[in-house]
Amino acid sequence: MASDARIPAPIPPPQPKISKFKIALCQLLVTPDKERNIAHARKLIEDAARKGAKLVVLPEIWNCPLSLKNLSKYAEDIDAEAACPSISMLSEVAFRNGITLVGGSIPELSAGQLFNTCCVFGPDGKLKAKHRKLHLFDFEVPGEVAFRESDFLTAGEEPTIVDTDVGRIGIGICHDIRFPELAMLYGSRGAHLICYPGAFNMSTGELLWELMQRARAADNQLFVATCAPARDPNTSAEYITWGHSGLVGPVSVK
Repeated sequence: MASDARIPAPIPPPQPKISKFKIALCQLLVTPDKERNIAHARKLIEDAARKGAKLVVLPEIWNCPLSLKNLSKYAEDIDAEAACPSISMLSEVAFRNGITLVGGSIPELSAGQLFNTCCVFGPDGKLKAKHRKLHLFDFEVPGEVAFRESDFLTAGEEPTIVDTDVGRIGIGICHDIRFPELAMLYGSRGAHLICYPGAFNMSTGELLWELMQRARAADNQLFVATCAPARDPNTSAEYITWGHSGLVGPVSVK
C-alpha cells in the first residue's frame, strides 16, 4: 500500500465513534438572497440527516453569489459576538440532527481582512475547526475572462485537520485541491478523508475537477469528497460553476 511506503509513517488517528457512515454532498443553487440561501441550505442538511447521513458537506461560498467585488456585503465575523446568521444556522442544524457538518465556505471578515472560510461543526453544535482557503485562484484568458481572488481575499496560513465522530478529516477549499503537498500532509497525519468545498468554473472544471479528485485520492490512498454549488442556468451570472460534486475512493494498490 502507498501508506506503508510513507516516511515518516502516518500518525495514527483515534478510533472514530462511527466506523461506517453515509455522507451527503449538498449541491445547492445559490441566489443573491442570503436569507433564502441559508434557508435552502438548512433544508438540504435536514433532508440529508433524515436519510441517514452522519457527515454532511456544503459547497464553497454557498450563502451568496461568487462575485468577488460583492463578497464583503455578505461576509460574517465568525469570531465576533455579533450575529452570524450562516454560522448560527450551521451550529444549530448540526446539533439538532446529531451530525458532523463541513459547512462549505462563506466570506469571513476578520480584522479588516476578507477570507474564504470553511467551518466544521460536531454533533454537539460546537465549532471544531476553521479553515481559511490557502491558495487563492487568479485566472485570466486575455480578452475573455479574468478572475483574481488575490485582489479581494487574504490567503489563510495553516492547513486544517480535525478529529470528528466519523474520523480524521483534512479540509481544503477549491484551488487547494491543485496542490498535492497539502493532501500528502493530511495523509501523513492520518486523515482518511479530505473534504474540498469548491466552485471550479466551466473551463477549469471540465479539464481538471474530476482529475484532481482522483489524483489526490489515488496518490494518498484516502477518500476525497468535493461539494460545489449547482450550476446557475442564468447565463448572465458573473461566475458560472462547473458543479459535479463527487466522492472518490482510494485505488487498491498491491
